This record gives sequence, structure tokens and C-alpha cells, in this order.
Amino acid sequence: MKKFLLEYRRPFVVVLHVGLIVLANFIAFWLMFGPVIPGQFLRQFVDMLPWLVVIRGLTFLPFRLYEGLWRYAGIYDLRNIIGAVLASTLVFYVVIYWGLGEDSYPETIVMIDALVLIVLLGGTRMARRVYRDVGRIKPGKRILIYGAGDAGERIVRDMQNNSLYEFDPVGFLDDDPAKIGAHIHGVKVLGTSGALAKVVEDTRPNAVLIAIPSVKPGPIREIVRVLEPFKIPIKTLPNVRDLSKSDVNMSKVRGLSVNDLLERAPIGLDFEPIKRLIQGKRIMVTGAGGSIGAELCRQVISFHPSALILYERYEYGLYTVASELTAENKAWPVHAVIGDVTDKKRVDSVFSEHQPEVVFHAAAHKHVPLMELNPCEAVKNNIIGTQVMAQVAQRHNVRRFILISTDKAVSPSSVMGATKRVAELLVQGVPSNNGNAFTGVRFGNVLGSAGSVIPRFLEQIKSGGPVTVTHPEMRRYFMLIPEAVQLVLYAAALAKGGELFVLEMGESIKIVDLARNMIRLSGFIPEEEISVTFVGRRPGEKLQEALIDTNETLEPSSVERVFRIRPSYIPESVFLSKTMEELEKRAGAGDARGVIDALKKVVPTYRPVDPPLSSHVPVVKQAGK
Repeated sequence: MKKFLLEYRRPFVVVLHVGLIVLANFIAFWLMFGPVIPGQFLRQFVDMLPWLVVIRGLTFLPFRLYEGLWRYAGIYDLRNIIGAVLASTLVFYVVIYWGLGEDSYPETIVMIDALVLIVLLGGTRMARRVYRDVGRIKPGKRILIYGAGDAGERIVRDMQNNSLYEFDPVGFLDDDPAKIGAHIHGVKVLGTSGALAKVVEDTRPNAVLIAIPSVKPGPIREIVRVLEPFKIPIKTLPNVRDLSKSDVNMSKVRGLSVNDLLERAPIGLDFEPIKRLIQGKRIMVTGAGGSIGAELCRQVISFHPSALILYERYEYGLYTVASELTAENKAWPVHAVIGDVTDKKRVDSVFSEHQPEVVFHAAAHKHVPLMELNPCEAVKNNIIGTQVMAQVAQRHNVRRFILISTDKAVSPSSVMGATKRVAELLVQGVPSNNGNAFTGVRFGNVLGSAGSVIPRFLEQIKSGGPVTVTHPEMRRYFMLIPEAVQLVLYAAALAKGGELFVLEMGESIKIVDLARNMIRLSGFIPEEEISVTFVGRRPGEKLQEALIDTNETLEPSSVERVFRIRPSYIPESVFLSKTMEELEKRAGAGDARGVIDALKKVVPTYRPVDPPLSSHVPVVKQAGK
């Protein structure tokens, strides 16, 4: 029977509509005159019925009433039904009163007939939807929806319209108190986010969905914290930058990830300044095999430089990023160059061969505890390497030189931070002439970079814990690598020379909270199934990083969340030059203590915390970065 109806669906629908037209007209007469219709009006019913059927049947065609799937019927279909019935009623009225001259045909019948037909046509379609909803094989999993706005409404409608989805909505939460008690598609708004824990206890959902594409990371972290005692999956929609309004449906729902807990770059930034900086230019990236360097290469090549020079001493990292870029961007030349930033002859040779116009200097030693153990190597790579790169770039008339710096350069307590601060001073000291600009960009931690806390936590969770954190009050700024690099490119486009930029990273996050959130998002209950243990601060670590020093002030730029730093202290060039000579000499001699003393001279805010100055490298079981 089902196969027959599917094969002859269109004729069946037409016949059904004709039957409803006849039935509606009969009901109208019955309501007007009762069970016994007077003979005169019964004859009018019989005589005028063919005209009514033909007029309505033809009028229904342009309104597409014979098309569509009734199980998905909605407002659009109701609008078409009302339009078709009113239009055909008007035509019928003109025909019988003006064309046929049937003045005795009751006008009340015409109006009642139209109303009854609208109810019948709409009712048959709604009956199909009700049958579909009631006829589900089994009830779906229960899902609680955070966000009773447009996105939440679309999600509920999509769930109710598609029997293949496994979830049924049990309620809404919304931060607008005025919505509490209201219903959306029959689903009640149960409370605000403050009632989340109680609502979860009362409704016992199988999942919680955050249906607010524009939600900030802070509220998401709070939701994760509140749901810690409940082993409930948390789902979300893509960020508003990745999701148009028409795209909101259940197919876009995904599991919450640690990326959703971190700050992102502003939406709607104008890419034209970056395009002018890069398009058609020869761009060089040092440290191209690292996390930041590789992402710089990916974003730079998307703006179509005339050539991209990847400079890296780590062979495998260079090979990996070069292979990725050449496979995806065959039209733009990619040059993979192995070399060390401290090798002046090699750097000069590369500049002579490729003539880069813009240089992003991302090569650096960045692991804080290891640099405490190897201060001479930190000086060689982070300071001497930056000096070599800046001097060669200046000699080859590079138009733009951008140093990638770190928040650990602010009032540094570590060798790594102190060496990056000296690197900033070196770049700031390069004079701007002939349109050349040397500048630095400072930002905090990025998610998932090599040696950072995220991969370590994931490894510990995978092995069943415990997750080790250095200190309960340890806090850090975090941002996604692509977001940070995008803002770096904007800062580079703004550079005039001699300035230092800083990226506003949002609020700092407690490392212990990040650890617990990662445990939670991995499907475990913190402390019950996987514990968090504190193992003490590592050499050189601070509890809280800052993005500017006490002797620095922030100035806004034309780009949201990118600021200029105005320093109150810049060492004299002669003093800086002499200190550089001392640093190079002592680092070359392996004099770790002498290196520390020289760093203190040039960076007055450097306060080392008993550096071990040992070549012994212990197994590092925790991560505070």
C-alpha cells in the first residue's frame, strides 16, 4: 500500500484536495441549515459544486498545494493554503454572482466554506506531522538547550522535523529572565544559567547543547565548571564567524573542545592592510618549522606573496611545513632553506639569493625550564640570532622586520623571558629610514604549541592521570594559534618602525581550571576519575604573566585587540652594544653565571629565581606554560 501511494502520490493528493473541497462546501451548508438542507439550497449546492471544484482545483496549482512533503509542513505551507483559498473564493464569488447571476446563493456559505476548507487543508498536513512525531520507533535521548534565541529555536525545529536525529529537547535555559516560562515549539524555558545545576538534576538530560554561536569563552568555561559533577556530554555550535544564520541545524552540532574555552580574534576585520603588506612581496619566516612559524607561513601564503622563504634548522619540521604548503599552493613559490639564525654568513647568503622584503622572525628557544638549565644557548639563539637577523635585514634593505616576542619578556623571572626582552630592545633600536620598519609583537601562550601544557595534559588524561599542575594559583593568557598569528599580521601591517605591539589576550586562565576542563571535556569527572596533583613551580616560572611592564603604557591602534606599547625606558645604543658584546663573549665561553649577570644589566626588571645553572636536564612531568 505504501509503495502504491508513493508511486501515485500526485494523483492521490489531487483527489484528496478535490474531496476536501466537496466536504468543506457540504459542511458549510450543513452548518448553515442543519442536517436537513432545504431543496432549493440543496440544488444550489449540486449545481455550483462543479464550478467550485474547477475554480479551486486550478487556483491551487500556482500556490503549489499539490507539492511538498507534509511531514515538514509549516508556516510557509499555511500561508499558501490561506492564499489559495482566498484567491479561489474571490474568483468563485465573481463567477456565481456576476457571471452566472446566482443572486440567491447565500454569501454566508461562501465565507463558511472558505474557513472550513482552510481548517481541513491545514489539518491534513498537521495530522501527517503528528503521525510522524508520535510514530517514532523509540524516544530520543534527552538534550537540554542553553540559549532560547534564534539558534536554539532553529535547532529545536530541526530536531522535531527530522526523526533520524537521536535527541529530543527537554527544555531551554536562557540568561533573559523575561523568557522564563515561555514555550518555543512546545519546549519550555526552565530558567537562567544560574539554575543550570538544578535544571540538570530535575530533567536528567543525556547532553547539554550550547546554542549561542556568539557566546564568549568565559561563560562557556563557567558552564563546564558547573557541570563538573555531572558526567554529561557538552555540545555546541560553531562560532558565529564560521556559521551563517541559515546554517543553524543539528548537523552543525559538535562536541565542545578546549578551543571553545579560549579567546579568538575579533570578527569582521579588514584584511586589506595585510594584503597590501604581503601580496606580490617576497616574505621570509624564520623558525618556519615551529608552531607559530608554520601558522605564519600558512596565513602568509593565503595572501599570495611572490615568494615565501622558509628558514629553519630543524630538518623534519621544515620538510613537513614545506610539503604542506607546496601541495596546497602550487602557484606560489615556496623555498625551504635549512640554516641557523646565528650563522651570519648563511643568513647573509640566503638574503642575497632570495632578497626578502618582509621578514617574520619567529625562531627562538622558548621552553622556560630548559633555558634555565642552558642560559648560554638561550642567549645565542634568542639574542645573537635576533641581532644577526636584524643586522642582515637592515643591510639588505628589508622593508618590514617583525620579531615574534612573548609576555614572558615582561619583568622576566626566567632566562628565556630576559633574552626575549633583549631581543625586543635590539629590534626597537634599529633606526627607521627609507620606509623601513623594524618592530616586535608580544603575546601570551598559544594553544597546542610544541612543548606547551595542552599536549601534556592530553597525554596524562589518555594514560589515566594524574594530571600534574605546577601550582594552584598559576595563571596564563591563552589564544588559538591561528587567531594570534592573524593579529600578528595586522600588527605587522601597522608598523612604522621602532615600536612594540602587544596582543590583548582576554582574561588569564588558571592552569588548574584548564586541566579540570580538559578532563571534563574528555568525558571524565575531575578528582573522581582522574585526579589533579600539584608538583611545584618549575625554574623561572611566575604565577602570573603580564602583557606590559610597569614602565610601559598602552596606546590603542586601528585594529581591535592590537595595542602599541610606549616604553619609558630604552637603553642607550652604546650601552646596549657593549652589553651585547659581553653577552656574546660569555655565552661563547659557556659562562652561565656571567650571562645571568649581563642580562641583569641590560634588563633591570629581570629577577631570576635561583637558576640552577646546571647541564643536568631532569624529566619534566608537569607543565605550567
